[in-house]
Amino acid sequence: MSEKNELLDELDTLVASKQKLGLNYFLYMLLVLTFIAMFAFPKIYITQQIYFKSRDIAKLKVEYDTLKEENKLISASVESIKFKNQILDTLF
Repeated sequence: MSEKNELLDELDTLVASKQKLGLNYFLYMLLVLTFIAMFAFPKIYITQQIYFKSRDIAKLKVEYDTLKEENKLISASVESIKFKNQILDTLF
């Protein structure tokens, strides 16, 4: 029975020493998390900015295409009005 107690005591000392987290460990983890945040947050920010800019570009592209089609319709309308005016001028 004493051998079991000795083994349990040794095990307790090993486990107890590993369970203690000191100030150095806390500072080390804080430093690691700070470095991770320094590299992660700029990437997230840049990715978000690229997303918003591409969304704005897509919106402007749709507006450009719409205005281009409107321009074609207006140009065709102007051409038909010019043609009508030329025909009417020659008739009268």
